[in-house]
Amino acid sequence: MNPDKIAFLVDSCADLEFEYRKGKPIYVVPLRISCDDGDYSDGENINNDDIYRRQAAGQLPRTSLPDMLRVAETLEQIREDGYEKVIALPLSSGLSGTHNMIRLQCEERKDLETAVFETLSGSLGIGMVVLQLWEDIQGGMDWKTLVEERAPFLLENTYPYFSVDTLEYLQKGGRIGKITAMAGTLLSIKPLIGFAENGELVNVAKVRGRKQVQGKLIELVKEHLGEHKRFNLAVANGGDPEGMEELKEQLLAALPGSQNIWSARMDATLATYVGKGMLGAAVQILD
Repeated sequence: MNPDKIAFLVDSCADLEFEYRKGKPIYVVPLRISCDDGDYSDGENINNDDIYRRQAAGQLPRTSLPDMLRVAETLEQIREDGYEKVIALPLSSGLSGTHNMIRLQCEERKDLETAVFETLSGSLGIGMVVLQLWEDIQGGMDWKTLVEERAPFLLENTYPYFSVDTLEYLQKGGRIGKITAMAGTLLSIKPLIGFAENGELVNVAKVRGRKQVQGKLIELVKEHLGEHKRFNLAVANGGDPEGMEELKEQLLAALPGSQNIWSARMDATLATYVGKGMLGAAVQILD
């Protein structure tokens, strides 16, 4: 049921597994990654495991915006596939110029009605919003309500957090200062990262040693949920699928009654900044 003929446009940092995208009008444009042996398209011919292998070998892959022509072609494909309206949810403008590129491309389309949102988020934060909006469309929510009320509400009430096993790549990628990175390495401090109000990454908590990470992620999620009764959960990993399954079990035990719990694998773009060993958890408040 999609009477308004609505499609979604995201980039590869939305971390939407194929099983969740299958059968839904979710169109993905990949960010690009430059490696020592050439350029790649995130999620198409390179994934996070490839990044971790390269980092372990001493390489430092670099990321860049999606190809402008690819964005235009994707919008053309959406139109050809019979959709008339597009909800675009790109990676936070605090981390990438992708949002601006997609916004400009959407503004040029006179044959599509588009709504481009400043997500101030990434990974789980965006993926969850897309999946919940699709459920809302299936429930009969109209375009006006979706873009004026529901999408802004979900973006404001979705809280993703992730742990970083090493601060090395965030520092080398210019996302945090050297002093923070050095302190983390020396003390085996594992920072927990969230999104600031401007959409940049911010350190929200620290734990000592990897074993405490899962408990702290659950604590952060629980704090946001408070007394709310209707909610979705999500978990993610970068090179630690077993850890993510453990986290998922613990999260469900600590916060029973979620409408959905989604799982995600970190994309290659964010993997270049975070490195191997990431775990993530998120809550999305629905009431």
